[in-house]
Amino acid sequence: MITSDEIKRRLWDGANDLRGSMDASRYKDYMLGLMFYKFLSDQTLETFKDTSGETESDKMKLVESYREAHQEYGEQLTNMIGNVLGYYVLPEYLYQNWMADINNGDFEVQKVIDSLNNFERTIAVSGDSDDFKGLFSNSTLDLSNTALGSTLNERSKNIKKLILLFADLDMVALQKRDVLGDAYEYLIGQFAMESGKKAGEFYTPRQVSEVMAQIVAQSSNINSIYDPTVGSGSLLLTARNHLLKDDQKLLNYYGQEKNTATYNLTRMNLLLHGVRPERMTIRNGDTLAEDWPEDPDQPSEGVQFDAVVMNPPYSVKNWNQSDLKVSDPRFEVAGVLPPDSKGDYAFLLHGLYHLGQEGTMAIVLPHGVLFRGGTEGQIRKRLLEKNYIDTIIGLPDKLFTNTGIPVTVIILKKNRALDAPVLVIDASHTFTKEGKQNVLREKDIARLVDTYVKRSETKGYSHLATREEIIENEYNLNIPRYIESVDEEIPHDVDAHLFGGIPYKNIKDLHVLQSTVPHVIENALEEVRTGYVQLKHDIDVLKESVLEDNAVLEKSKSLEGRIKSYQDKYWELLKSVNDVNDIKAIREAMLDEIKEILSEFDYIDEYDGYQIIADIWSETLTEDAEIIAVSDFYEKGRKRVPNIVTKGSGNKKREEQDGWIGSIVPNDLIRTTLYNEELVNIETKETRLQEVESELTELVEAAKVEESDEEIALSDTLNEKEDAFLIGSVRNELKAVEKESTDHALLKNIEELLNERTKLNRDVKKLETELKEMTETRIETLTDEEIDTLMYEKWFGSVISKVNRLLEIPLTEELVVLEQLQDRYSDTLDALEAESEELEKELEVMMAQMVVSG
Repeated sequence: MITSDEIKRRLWDGANDLRGSMDASRYKDYMLGLMFYKFLSDQTLETFKDTSGETESDKMKLVESYREAHQEYGEQLTNMIGNVLGYYVLPEYLYQNWMADINNGDFEVQKVIDSLNNFERTIAVSGDSDDFKGLFSNSTLDLSNTALGSTLNERSKNIKKLILLFADLDMVALQKRDVLGDAYEYLIGQFAMESGKKAGEFYTPRQVSEVMAQIVAQSSNINSIYDPTVGSGSLLLTARNHLLKDDQKLLNYYGQEKNTATYNLTRMNLLLHGVRPERMTIRNGDTLAEDWPEDPDQPSEGVQFDAVVMNPPYSVKNWNQSDLKVSDPRFEVAGVLPPDSKGDYAFLLHGLYHLGQEGTMAIVLPHGVLFRGGTEGQIRKRLLEKNYIDTIIGLPDKLFTNTGIPVTVIILKKNRALDAPVLVIDASHTFTKEGKQNVLREKDIARLVDTYVKRSETKGYSHLATREEIIENEYNLNIPRYIESVDEEIPHDVDAHLFGGIPYKNIKDLHVLQSTVPHVIENALEEVRTGYVQLKHDIDVLKESVLEDNAVLEKSKSLEGRIKSYQDKYWELLKSVNDVNDIKAIREAMLDEIKEILSEFDYIDEYDGYQIIADIWSETLTEDAEIIAVSDFYEKGRKRVPNIVTKGSGNKKREEQDGWIGSIVPNDLIRTTLYNEELVNIETKETRLQEVESELTELVEAAKVEESDEEIALSDTLNEKEDAFLIGSVRNELKAVEKESTDHALLKNIEELLNERTKLNRDVKKLETELKEMTETRIETLTDEEIDTLMYEKWFGSVISKVNRLLEIPLTEELVVLEQLQDRYSDTLDALEAESEELEKELEVMMAQMVVSG
């Protein structure tokens, strides 16, 4: 079974190999378009098989059965398939025919063009859903484009490779497991990163989508969701993922996209994620130029939605090409039109107009919308007076590939209590760097969403701004006006600098140490004068005392017990998972519960623990759970699969099998756990090999020293280019010197070292080969108990130590502060003056000794 991660890696590697110099933003249309056509063909065949009672499992034989049935029943058959799917692909135009032509050497690009055009005509004639019309238009998939190859032969070759990339993927099975949609979304994201500035046309970074979607999903009864600048549809789908399964089935999706190629991408993305055609209404049009969707029965109100999400283009100039007036119902609430030079508030007001009374809207915009004046200031004031702005979230810069500016997510509601404050969150400092981009981690997203849900205030991070504060700030929502950055610098104490000692008030501010081990801290200090103390011992001694104190050890033991019970609970759930659709719920439960457990322990950051579990899911659990869900845990534990490695480069790049690896049990873990004695033997020989290499290196250097014994005896045996001794030369020299001489002893030592090195290299290689073979064979004979031991170690082996580290971090951080205070005040003014006087005396002595010549 191919997992989601394996598909992602394979398809993206394939994309990089095949696209050559074509721009990523353009190549994505070809790759994702053909991938989608494979999905349509597989769905057509699967539906034919189900509705006709066909039992044939071989795809090409099934194609033949479909062809024969179509010859006999014609439109009756295609109508039956169309009624189920909302579309169909005729037998002669199936993706499988392209594959057969490639295998037979009969492939022609024109057949692909004919297939895509026929599908377009079929949809147009049948009057089926608009969701399929124009998907493969020439403007999107121009297979005659010279960027695919300067000649027909080159284009044919490249298109064949692209077709074969999806050849063995069962799109129907992958969609049922929700793997296909994830892979498609992943590819869109990867193409976005490669596309640079052009990515803004079709993609919202996953972590920004998550923040917006999770907040919107907190609203109840979401039956409809709208994205007026829908891009690839990622915001709609991410919001869908945070709804209950039953609610997902009833969700209606609406979106509008100006760019035709991106509009096609949206529809493909939604359909691949299992969204039924009748549940999606996506339009190719300009959101600002003409309001959509409209309600014919209520032309002045517009269609309203339970949720609105938007990532519009930022600060669009000349947005009002249609000469819209303030009387446009979308802008009436503001009383003025947004400035023609910046379309940010035009998009916001459009979305707000279509927001239902009980709904939630999330829009991401540049920070300028929070404080710019003029008509934008008037609009912001009107929105605040109407009480529509619910939350302001400041995000880091460099989150988007198409802009480096920091952005803000604004949450709007129409049903807020009159006295409800505006929640301001400054999440601009919580991120990690990945290359040139900043990325929100799982824990950053969790902290942000929890703060939103709880409406909690945290110094330096979040604040509930009252109406009075906002009025006092003249309706300026610039985040620094409401949240001050936390200054962690401890003020200097003049007396301490003059006379030494650490101010005791600074010791009292070490809240974690004072709360956890107050007796240890008190015993470690001695008073130098009233209100000032110094450390009795080195900081390392104090650290050891703190971490080995009974209070810390008891807390650690209690924490370990809770984590062990937590691990055991989810161990049983994970090893017995039998439905791919249950995996997400298990993951969410694990993440929520680790936060609950750690929140019971003072001074532990539960979000750091959240990240530990999120990382385990990312690194191992997601892929393993997918494999286990479609099989048996112990069966997969004893299954081995080919270890495919890539060798060579350029035209010589190829994939080869290099032995076997466990389907879920890592070979390295089998070696370290079950073959420890063999590993120790190898490591012992490798250690001796390093010693021999070191001895030889020293002798090589000695042989370069002129007139040394080593140079006289060994110089003729050296290969100077490689800085190494030649065994043949060493043996020849041995024959020429006296046996009892110094030269003979040196040469004999070199010979023995070279022989030993050769033998050690041979032995290590032989032992490693034997261990590799034993490990690969052992996979298939692992007992249930061994699989339990190995997989528990793989999933949870490092969790307790990492969580215990979270217990130590706040203690050690305050110990570092204590050490800094000790260093800061260790040199008093008197000591510095004495040192200065001593230096002056030394200088005078030196000056007196200096002789000036004429």
